[in-house]
Amino acid sequence: MYQITVEDTFAAGHYLRNYKGKCENPHGHNYRVRVTLHGRELDRAGLLLDFKDLKEAIKPTVDRLDHQMINELAPFTELNPSAENLARYFYDEINARLQRSTVGRVSVKDVTIWETETTTATYYE
Repeated sequence: MYQITVEDTFAAGHYLRNYKGKCENPHGHNYRVRVTLHGRELDRAGLLLDFKDLKEAIKPTVDRLDHQMINELAPFTELNPSAENLARYFYDEINARLQRSTVGRVSVKDVTIWETETTTATYYE
C-alpha cells in the first residue's frame, strides 16, 4: 500500500450548537487540514497521485470554507461545524473527486483538522 499526504490552511468562523461554553458563541480559527491518500497501485509515472493533483482536489473545499461563517454553508446549516464533522466533510468531498478522477485507484485514507496548534480531530473509515 502506498500513501501520500498534503496539508493546506484556511481561516473561518463558526459556533457550536447544543454546546454550553465559549464555543457556543461565534468565533474563528486558522484551520489546518491534512489529507492522506492511499492505494495499491502507482500510475505509469510511478506516482500514487501527483501532489499537485491532490492539492487541486483539496482546493475547492478549502476555497468554499475560507473566510466564511461555516454555520451558514450546507451541510453545516444543520450539521454542527465541529472539527470532527469538518474532517468527515473533507473526507467525503475529496474522496468523491478522487473516485471520479482515478476510477477508484486512489482513495482518502484519513483527514485531520487542526482548530488550533494543539487540538486536532481525525476522520477515517
